[in-house]
Amino acid sequence: MALANREVIQKNLHNCVTLKNLDYGSEDITILGNGLAFISTGLKYPGLPSSDEMGRIFYLDLQDPRLKPMEFRMPRNFDLESFNPHGISVYTDPRDDSIYLFVVNHPHHQSQVELFRFVEDDHSLIHLKTIKHELLHSVNDIVAMGVDTFYATNDHYFSHKILKSMLEPLLAQPWANVVYYSPTDVKVVSQGYYFPNGINISPDKRHIYVVDLLGHSLHVLERKENNSLASVKSVAVGSLCDNVEVDPETGDLWLGCHPNGWKLLMFDPKDPPGSEVIHIQNIHADQPVVTQVYADNGQVIMASSVAAAYGGKLVIGSVFHKAVVCDLK
Repeated sequence: MALANREVIQKNLHNCVTLKNLDYGSEDITILGNGLAFISTGLKYPGLPSSDEMGRIFYLDLQDPRLKPMEFRMPRNFDLESFNPHGISVYTDPRDDSIYLFVVNHPHHQSQVELFRFVEDDHSLIHLKTIKHELLHSVNDIVAMGVDTFYATNDHYFSHKILKSMLEPLLAQPWANVVYYSPTDVKVVSQGYYFPNGINISPDKRHIYVVDLLGHSLHVLERKENNSLASVKSVAVGSLCDNVEVDPETGDLWLGCHPNGWKLLMFDPKDPPGSEVIHIQNIHADQPVVTQVYADNGQVIMASSVAAAYGGKLVIGSVFHKAVVCDLK
């Protein structure tokens, strides 16, 4: 594992404000090049706090000074009552600039991927199809590669409820994996993780980044012509990191992390789980720079799961709590 010089610099964030309408989590956030953020809310994950609110997808225009998240119009033919959104990813088709939203969904605690097309005129989502496969049995996050292709992390090895919730934590073995999916080819492309969580891609599309939450590390993988992945290195992050977002211009990585996993699992509102944001620069260098840019004891935001940067602002989301936006400069 590559060791990085981890610095603690909390003075980089200013004017942090809580975003409206996102009181029931904002587990994953991804931002288009024009500053439009997509946000998944209402996740119900076994063993973690959650609300009775239905799962929803919100958008936030980071170029609008009002910074008000709004709910997407969802199609009538889509089952909203069982909608349980987790990781998300967007893909822009270079042929016609159509935007596709991929959403990991856990209806009745199953795993499947929902594919939507974003309609910009009225900020609605058209549901195109539901993707299920036996290899996509415990999906956490996803990174889209085309209009119907993606890489996904399975955060557990077992699919049976009792085995994954009781036996797997007891064994604590690095058995979980990353899967590549296309309509004609579905396969395990990387394995050996304790709890693979967030996944994303480098701006040049040559590398995939996978966060191993229980391994306290971020893995760098090289894409091959057949869509398999080869390990390049892993970088210690010193925290239980969740999702990873990539700055398309600088290639910097932003990770939402959990500084204390025990507080997250044994939730006590009087002693809440804290939040932490890790920033990684020069990820492909021999010595990447790993920096803590935000830390909170849970009084502002509990259980941060994602951090995404755009235009001098940083949006921080959480598993089940609030979301905040801060000035980076």
